[in-house]
Amino acid sequence: MTSLSVVLPAYNEEANIGPMIEDVVRVVAPLVEDYEIVVVDDGSSDETAARVREKAAKYPQVRLVQHEVNKGYGAAVFTGLTSAAKDLIFFTDSDRQFVIEEIKEFLPVILEDRADLVAGYRTARSDPFHRKLFGWGWSTLMTLLFGYTVRDVDCAFKLFRRQIVETVAGDIISGGATFSIEFLVRAKRAGFRFHELPVSHRPRVAGSQTGARLDVITRAFREMLRLRWLLWFGNHKA
Repeated sequence: MTSLSVVLPAYNEEANIGPMIEDVVRVVAPLVEDYEIVVVDDGSSDETAARVREKAAKYPQVRLVQHEVNKGYGAAVFTGLTSAAKDLIFFTDSDRQFVIEEIKEFLPVILEDRADLVAGYRTARSDPFHRKLFGWGWSTLMTLLFGYTVRDVDCAFKLFRRQIVETVAGDIISGGATFSIEFLVRAKRAGFRFHELPVSHRPRVAGSQTGARLDVITRAFREMLRLRWLLWFGNHKA
């Protein structure tokens, strides 16, 4: 029996999270025998948690996990992954910029044992120019520092076996934007097989992005340097 956890990190997504949950239920329910939707509210200051509770009252598969304060994107994803209870884990953003239907192309890769992790890459990123530029620069830098993992490091459309989380979770040190590359690097070093597929990316229609804030960028570089140092100089977890 195929079981799937869908992890949705959310920060101030009250306008998006309800429709996003409805999208996931509509798409995922016919695909697998057993599923759950784990929404991680990362210390939102709006009504994100209230919208999730409304959906949880309607769908027993929905589960809300809350951070009392905002801990950062990577920390929210990490909490979701380690809270997931099913055999396969899929995570994507709550802002509805990705097309959830495209998970249909990802599942066979895992179920046919062609890979342990399937990573999406955005063929045309629907973001402002400065975010596209920063994303390209960050992915290029990550490849230079850590070697090739996937072409779109921070694409929030990934499906993988829970075994990967169980293997690498105890070593993760990043709670911000560096989480994605650390997760991939540690999974690759542990010998898990990767596969890449193209995914669509739509403009955000509600809420606001936080990834380009100066404090977010500063934290990302600080965590990146720390990770590189630990991997170079023999940290026992690296």
